[in-house]
Formats: sequence, structure tokens, C-alpha cells
Amino acid sequence: MPARRVSVAHAEPMLDDATSITELREAAKGCRRCPLWREATQTVFGEGPDDARVVFVGEQPGDQEDLTGKPFVGPAGKVFDIILDDAGIDRQKVYVTNAVKHFKFEPRGKRRIHSKPNAGEIQACRWWIDKEFELIRPDLAVALGATAAQSLLGKATPVMKMRGQVIEREDGLRVFVTIHPSFILRIREPADKEAERERFLRDMRKVKRLMAA
Repeated sequence: MPARRVSVAHAEPMLDDATSITELREAAKGCRRCPLWREATQTVFGEGPDDARVVFVGEQPGDQEDLTGKPFVGPAGKVFDIILDDAGIDRQKVYVTNAVKHFKFEPRGKRRIHSKPNAGEIQACRWWIDKEFELIRPDLAVALGATAAQSLLGKATPVMKMRGQVIEREDGLRVFVTIHPSFILRIREPADKEAERERFLRDMRKVKRLMAA
């Protein structure tokens, strides 16, 4: 059953007054900042400690995330969890969220096929990302893919060219750029898939070192 949507009237008074991620998550249930809420089951907000030192930002919720209301629980999320563990990063100590909080998709029979968010949708949801970072105040952000990089850096970013680099924003936040784990799943050739998995693992080990810096 789809989650009950909170009306704008209920959510708006909380927006600027939210003093915790819990309050912000509750306010986000009534988000109407772009049209994506109309077809999505529910808002999928970030999860993790309010004082996390690193925030991982993905693109948008997928089908399973949309149904459960939790980020990074689908196939890409499972790959993400395994590789984080291999890199020695405790998932319970990091905050994970998405640049866009509603699932954008195209119906294809009984399936819902992921559709990439556009610049307007990314910009509309930037308000929530900024609030999350304002409350958490992490030392490091990890942009998982082009949509996340665009949200965090405010412009289109060539991920493959910038991969593994740390970009410091004007506000001092360090942003580490890498791929989204879903990229690994889309590779068909087993040897190429394994090679990409190893590259992503090396990226996460760099993140681990940056967390300790």
C-alpha cells in the first residue's frame, strides 16, 4: 500500500525550523518541490547518524527504495554495502542519501524503469540536500555518479575524468567524485564487471583514508 502523503500545509511550517534530521525527514514527506512526487510511492529521505563524518550521495531512489522508503536497499545498494564492508567502512556510521528524493521512472508493462532526473529536478531537490548537510556538518561528501556530483557541485561534472579526485567547495566541504554502484551492475562482461568492482573498491579505500585525515 502506498505511504500516506503529508499535505504541503502540514510540511511547510517545519521546513525552516527543523533542528534535526528526524524533523527534516518528517517535513520531506510532504515535498512538492517538483512534479516527481505525483507518481512516486513516497519520499525516500537519507538515513544515518546525525553526526556522520561522511555523507554518501546517490542519484535517486530505485524501485525497491520507493516501495520501502529506505535509501540504497535495492541491487545497487547491496553492491554498495558489500564494497563498503570490504573497504573497512562501517555503513552504520555514515549517512546515505540521494540527490533526488522521489523515484523517477517510465512504466514498461508491469515494470518501472529508472529514468534519469533532469537539471530542474536536481535543482528543486537541492534544497533538501543543503538542509541535510547544514544539520549533519560532515567533513566529506562522496558523490556517487553524475547526478550526485551535479547536485553537490552545482554544475555538470565529467565523473570518469574527475573520478578519485577531491574538490573543495567554497564552503569548505570536500567532495570526492566516483561512480554510482549501479554502473557495476550494468556491465555484462564478467571480467570487466570484476575490474570495475575493484576500481570502486579502491575508491572506497581512498574514502576510508580521507575519513581518517
